[in-house]
Amino acid sequence: MSTALNPRDGAGVRRGAGLPKWSLWAVAAGSVAAAAGIGLVAGLTSHVQWGLIAALLFVLGTYLVAARAEGRRQAKDRVATALVWVAFLLAVVPLVSLVWTTVSRGVKVLDGYFLSHSMGLVADSEPGGGIYHAILGSLEQVGLATAIGAPVGVLTAIYLVEYGRGRLALAVTFFVDVMTGIPSIVAGLFILSLMLILDLQPFGFAGSLALAILMMPVVVRSTEEMLKLVPNELREASLALGIPKWRTILKVVLPTSLGGITTGVMLAVARIAGETAPVLLLVFGNPFINANPFEGAQASLPLYIYQQYAQSAGAGAAYDRAWAASLTLIAFVMILNLVARGIARWKAPKTGR
Repeated sequence: MSTALNPRDGAGVRRGAGLPKWSLWAVAAGSVAAAAGIGLVAGLTSHVQWGLIAALLFVLGTYLVAARAEGRRQAKDRVATALVWVAFLLAVVPLVSLVWTTVSRGVKVLDGYFLSHSMGLVADSEPGGGIYHAILGSLEQVGLATAIGAPVGVLTAIYLVEYGRGRLALAVTFFVDVMTGIPSIVAGLFILSLMLILDLQPFGFAGSLALAILMMPVVVRSTEEMLKLVPNELREASLALGIPKWRTILKVVLPTSLGGITTGVMLAVARIAGETAPVLLLVFGNPFINANPFEGAQASLPLYIYQQYAQSAGAGAAYDRAWAASLTLIAFVMILNLVARGIARWKAPKTGR
């Protein structure tokens, strides 16, 4: 079989020759084994260090094997692919570790009783109790925040994309950018200052106002990007038929981008569902069931997790309840993301020939 000389490779490479599919798996296995040996010899006790050594050896081994069998040009392509896989694993491993730890520790007390009862008169050091009051508080506070923040965010994005011109639009864009990076504690302090001025006691709706402040810039930015993706030809065709601009936005622009807007709103809801600082300042927490967010202190899942873990000292019934509540909160956020993906797929514009 003939060989093709490549000046850059500096050696003859067989045409059509390539690495077997199992070769990279063999390199990966050898890298792991070599990293384990180096770690044992060097006295490295952290598995993270072993993993980083294995990743480095895998990239280096991939280049050496590919350069010998396929040439240096193809070896560079193999190395780029190896780096992508290493980056993927570096991102996935902590996530899998987090989910596994939460599930393994959270299932100890997570059952129907835990989900359907409140703490009531149960002391933090005693077993029993549940998170029904926290779930109810979170649903009400997040729901009210969404009812406030989502419409304001969507309407603001419509103004910026469809009508915004001049200094007012620039000012709105500037303040949206500033609010995007605002710490959650600042939003809580702002609402707390209003409560002190009006001499109000902690209540659930105050937390909703702070969460709405955090939610608005996320909704504005995501909705703005979705509206910009709508082709101008659709707007021009509607306006050419004599349809007013407001009706064009309502009947053409919004339905076309509804899937992306809904996804952005759901992601914003998932973001505020885990906020603790504003709730700690404004809602204050309550071991009993309070279904009225406009009067009296309430509980929420993030606040419940914080309070139970703070009282647990790393062990005991409160520690198990904190992990079970964490698992419930993760499941809630995961369900919201799945719902967002489902709505985005359902409302996505139909394409066809």
